[in-house]
Amino acid sequence: MAPLDQTRKASHKPASGDTDIGSRLLAWYDAHHRDLPWRVTPVAFARGARADPYRVWLSEVMLQQTTVEAVKAYFRHFVEKWPTVEALAAAPAEDVMKAWAGLGYYSRARNLKACADLVALRGGRFPDTEAGLRELPGIGAYTAAAIAAIAFDRPAAVVDGNVERVMTRLHSIETPLSEAKPEIRALVEKLVPQTRPGDFAQAMMDLGATICTPKRPRCMLCPVRQDCSAILTGDPERFPVRLPKDDKPLRKGAAFVAERCDGAILLRKRPEKGLLGGMTEVPTTGWTARVDGATTIDAAPFPADWRRAGQIGHVFTHFALELEIFHSHVKGDAPAGHFWSLAHEISGEALPTVMKKVIEAAIPGATKNRRHAV
Repeated sequence: MAPLDQTRKASHKPASGDTDIGSRLLAWYDAHHRDLPWRVTPVAFARGARADPYRVWLSEVMLQQTTVEAVKAYFRHFVEKWPTVEALAAAPAEDVMKAWAGLGYYSRARNLKACADLVALRGGRFPDTEAGLRELPGIGAYTAAAIAAIAFDRPAAVVDGNVERVMTRLHSIETPLSEAKPEIRALVEKLVPQTRPGDFAQAMMDLGATICTPKRPRCMLCPVRQDCSAILTGDPERFPVRLPKDDKPLRKGAAFVAERCDGAILLRKRPEKGLLGGMTEVPTTGWTARVDGATTIDAAPFPADWRRAGQIGHVFTHFALELEIFHSHVKGDAPAGHFWSLAHEISGEALPTVMKKVIEAAIPGATKNRRHAV
């Protein structure tokens, strides 16, 4: 890759901390950054291009608890369908939930729509400070810092899981990660430069994602290896230190896939608030994160020739779920509160992953014919 403007590099001066670490990290990023659909590359930045706050915000919300590879197709679909925050605000909430289906953590989608609505009312302009951004729905400390740095080049300490891993290894932090976050943030703050803070934030994240990986880190390629105390111990993978995880409780229930003769599937919408709020599902029993639901055919929503179609498992953040699946071919109108989704429309419904698993167990291939790139 062609070198960046040398004057721009020479102007790099951190507010405090190790100048050499910051300079080497930025030089590494200039040559080895990831090309991501929401990112302005260092070369483009040097030529005057600036990040679109809408795209930065959208990508950061999508990336919460989700991998980059999983997000790319969703991001492209969203910006093709809704290229501006005003366009997203004008979209029906149901369409947004449908486009989000499969990304998980569905409260993010509801907050995404609420945030777009508010920003659109303010003229389509995002606040350019961490404090202002945190006033928007769904934007916490990390997301506010990331948007402020990447979209507005504010000197903000951006600390995600990748950055936590880099910093705990760089300083051999023995404190368990759950308790070490304030210490990590303070260390990052000392490194953040006044110029190119957005590139610095992305460099830290890229370093953790591509070099300082959880397993088998490629330490010989790391631009800050001579400053890394974990290398001296010979066991970088020991960091970050984590407390033993508690076993997740297992909840049980049943799900009922009713299929019409034309292939339509009976669905209903979940309540707006709570687990999987506002998403679409087949009829199920009353399982929650805290209690089991009925698991037998006796709990069917209406009489039919129900037949067992297997069992699926799904892991949520705080619990695991095991569902018995029952399938039946039925006739007639949809019961109150339910609707028939035609076979060619199923893939476009706002089905969370757990419900796709349920339908696939009963009718293999039913959810696979997606109508867009995702």
